[in-house]
Amino acid sequence: MTTIDLNSDVGEYATPEWLAREAELIPLITSANIACGVHAGTPDLMRRTARLASQHSVAIGAHPGFPDTEHFGRRDRQIQAEEVESLLSTQLNTLAGVLSSEQLTLAHVKLHGAFYNLAARDHRVAEAVTRTIASFDPHLLLFALAGSELAKSGRTAGLTVIEEAFADRAYRSDGTLVPRTEPGAMIESSQQVRQQLRAILKGSVTSVDGQSVPIQADTLCVHLDSPHAVTFLRLVRQEIESAGIHIAKPLSP
Repeated sequence: MTTIDLNSDVGEYATPEWLAREAELIPLITSANIACGVHAGTPDLMRRTARLASQHSVAIGAHPGFPDTEHFGRRDRQIQAEEVESLLSTQLNTLAGVLSSEQLTLAHVKLHGAFYNLAARDHRVAEAVTRTIASFDPHLLLFALAGSELAKSGRTAGLTVIEEAFADRAYRSDGTLVPRTEPGAMIESSQQVRQQLRAILKGSVTSVDGQSVPIQADTLCVHLDSPHAVTFLRLVRQEIESAGIHIAKPLSP
């Protein structure tokens, strides 16, 4: 590994505390995933967040989720392929419209929450997602959980897949993430983040049951909704740079 991207999910809350944390965090990342108004976000917040990302030369991506504001798009559900296409294309169009009005460009797509996890394990949903993205714009990068069904489907569909790992999330032995509804899903200490990051950079991660899971990371996510997000990101940047790895946003083909 010689280069890695750093991403975070942004544009989800408009409270003063959240906006202040976002203003600290965005200069530390290279790709920003902006909520598209369904699980969170509004056109005004999308615009504000996109402007901030652009000011710091951060790539702008769509972060579409399930229409479930009560549970922040994190509640598991089943969905038909036709629903996937409608839900995803609507959100892509919403954010693309906001960006167009600002003369900014959409670079990538990363699903949110339960939508992300479902597409990671369900081949049928993954195919619907990649088909919709390829139809919308085949040059968009697809951020997908490393080794997942979505990553495989994206490559089959001809998309450029950016495989993602997480410095602040716990893993199961099959390479999927521990759901946030379960204890220990979030990694909350700097020591644990450092340990997991060092393992990822060497090509593996240790699952909650102690198994070593091979992993390839093109991009690394640190979640903004962690109260330690900015501290974690600074630590992550220091560790990556100390390992001689360049931090840069991925380039479209």
